[in-house]
Amino acid sequence: MMDFLWISARRGRWQALFVILCLLKLSSVSGQARYSVPEEQAEGSFVGNIGRDLGLDVARLISGKARIITKGSRQYVDLNRDKGTLVIKERIDREELCGKTTPCSFSFEVILENPIQLYRVTVEVIDINDNSPSFPKDEISLKIAESVAPGARFSLESADDPDVGNNDIKKYTLKPSDHFKLEVQNQPDGGTFIEMVLQNPLDREKEETHTLVLLASDGGEPHRSGTVRIHITVLDANDNAPVCSQPVYKADVKENSAVGSVVTTVSANDADKGVNGEVTYSIGHVAKETKQLFEVNVNTGEIKVAGKLDYEKSKVYQLNVKASDHSGYTDTCKVNIQIIDENDNVPTIQLMSFSNSISEDSPPGTTIAVVNVDDEDSDGNGVVKCSINSDVPFKIESSLTGYYTIVTEDFLDRESIPEYNITITVSDQGSPPLSSSKNINVKVSDVNDSPPKFDQSEYSKTVPENNSPGFSVFAVSATDADWGQNARVSYFLQEKEINGAAVSSLVSVNSENGVIHAVRSFDYEQIKWFDFNVTARDAGSPPLSSVATVRIIVQDQNDNPPQVLYPVQTGGSLVAEMVPRSADVGYLVTKVVAVDVDSGQNAWLSYKLQKATDRALFEVGLQNGEIRTIRQVTDKDAVKQRLTVLVEDNGQPSRSATVIVNVAVADSFPEVLSEFTDFPHDKEYNDNLTFYLVLALAVVSFLFITCLVVIISVKIYRWRQSRVLYHSSLPVIPYYPPRYSDTLGTGTLPHVYNYEVCRTTDSRKSDMKYMQPISQSLVSVEGAEPDAALVEKQLDVHEHGCL
Repeated sequence: MMDFLWISARRGRWQALFVILCLLKLSSVSGQARYSVPEEQAEGSFVGNIGRDLGLDVARLISGKARIITKGSRQYVDLNRDKGTLVIKERIDREELCGKTTPCSFSFEVILENPIQLYRVTVEVIDINDNSPSFPKDEISLKIAESVAPGARFSLESADDPDVGNNDIKKYTLKPSDHFKLEVQNQPDGGTFIEMVLQNPLDREKEETHTLVLLASDGGEPHRSGTVRIHITVLDANDNAPVCSQPVYKADVKENSAVGSVVTTVSANDADKGVNGEVTYSIGHVAKETKQLFEVNVNTGEIKVAGKLDYEKSKVYQLNVKASDHSGYTDTCKVNIQIIDENDNVPTIQLMSFSNSISEDSPPGTTIAVVNVDDEDSDGNGVVKCSINSDVPFKIESSLTGYYTIVTEDFLDRESIPEYNITITVSDQGSPPLSSSKNINVKVSDVNDSPPKFDQSEYSKTVPENNSPGFSVFAVSATDADWGQNARVSYFLQEKEINGAAVSSLVSVNSENGVIHAVRSFDYEQIKWFDFNVTARDAGSPPLSSVATVRIIVQDQNDNPPQVLYPVQTGGSLVAEMVPRSADVGYLVTKVVAVDVDSGQNAWLSYKLQKATDRALFEVGLQNGEIRTIRQVTDKDAVKQRLTVLVEDNGQPSRSATVIVNVAVADSFPEVLSEFTDFPHDKEYNDNLTFYLVLALAVVSFLFITCLVVIISVKIYRWRQSRVLYHSSLPVIPYYPPRYSDTLGTGTLPHVYNYEVCRTTDSRKSDMKYMQPISQSLVSVEGAEPDAALVEKQLDVHEHGCL
């Protein structure tokens, strides 16, 4: 329990130290954080407050959807967005993660969106003393000749401790130490070379075997140790030991060399002869991983590749090749193998964050993607260059080591290019260089930045007059380069007044398709043309619009006949033009003046003489309507001349009007007057007037006679009824109910009773009915004459219901 508390306190000190270091580092490098955590921590253990250390509040972490992105498949740390803290997600084994590499750390990125922000976080895993030193074997057997002189060296396999630093092996102890002492040498690769040195001569006759214990201890707290037993068998004399040709061998080998490739050959010489001079080779005193990569020929000393070499895992290996003879004499040949890097790893591209849609109004510098590129090779083979295709308005920038951001370089226009295909290419500087690429598609989202555009800024259309209401005139059309709702165009009529009337009372426009309809029939004589504006508005937010001017030209139709202005036609009076008998040929009698309210050829008038008393005397000018004589007037020509002139327009079909011109051929007015008094009036007009007058008189007379008959009938009926009642001989005797007593004592019949008398032609069947007394009506029996009329009146009223 005390050991656990000590370890916990030690962890806390380490964590506090590294947090301080991280804060100092963050003051100079923005966007990075570093933490430390002991290995083997339980899930959910606190790592650090990432929000506080990076200056990010919890709201930003939540709104930005902060998340952790790792390169590998395992994620040791998780992000608690609600608290802004990092916690342990999975148990961390430093030895599994890093082996003997120090310091041991792993990195990941914290990415936020809207806007995209990237932070690199490094977590250093602190070693705890959770592994004990261990030897490859539990026992070691050695055969040593008794003739071996003091100072002879015997190599031993070192122990292995996965821990590092103070928790690694710190010392070796050999017990007992009567004949041997222990020497430990540190090697360049971090390993140790252990030799057992003979101090006192061995005597097989005194002691044939020796048992020693080799103890390996680490420096951790609490201390851990491992042991191996050494059994030594003392042999008879063999006075020469093998000697390596070179104390140290050096060799270079390319990574990814095929299994069986020869690395180098070691050799050792033994001065003995025969069996005692035969030397065998073996690899000892190296890590298990190294033994799996190399093998040595027992007899020849040839070292070959036995596994897959990877420069990225280890750059150098040191082998201890032991040369032994049959008598137990040994020598160790050290072999340093340098691994040569080859460009065998293709650069990788990992899309860390990507937005496949970007608004076209995004300013230059807007981030659309964050990518991570990596090459496991080293030196020039691992140096990468990242680029994108040049035909897009984007550029790539380096943000952190191995991280690139793709940002907009210029303003975007969806109407020109709606989407882009971006090819990300990464290549290294190896020979030959290796490269890889990744394609991403970015769509440009629309904003309402393009107003509708009419095909024409001004439209003109001719419409025949007298069109039917609802007539489709034509359609205006506008297009919008935007997309979706932003491109849906509606059409509206701008209100204005034309000749005092609203334009909407003349035309309308369909909001969906822009078709313009005539609301009412047009009359060229009232309005010849008019202008109005049509607005095309899209459905964006805010909406954009444009205006086009439309001119409607009303085309004249021949819908009006000519109108004669002179001579004036009257219903009752006669107007005659006088022509003296002395008039010569071409004498201007009069001129017919007419107009046509139509226009153009529809208003071109021509004049023709339709009827005449004497066609050989007069003619009419075709264009000007002048009536002239075409011969000399003679005494034989009649005084009264009647001319009918036809006025006709040039429309299709043509319309016409006629005018009657009365001409008097005379030298004096009295002569004209006497001749024109018997001119018949318009017979048709007089006949119509007479008909209507007679009809009106008949209707009025009928109504009068009908009313008179009805009135006389009603009077006679009433008079007859009143006379029948007045001459009746039936006596009128009031009836009083029995046991009547006058309680008031004011005279006879102080109370008044109403009664009804029902009479028939047979008086025996007559009946009388009395009603309840009514004090409001008083009947006096005194003075029969004054009351007779009242009684008769009441009887007359009731008889109508009983007869």
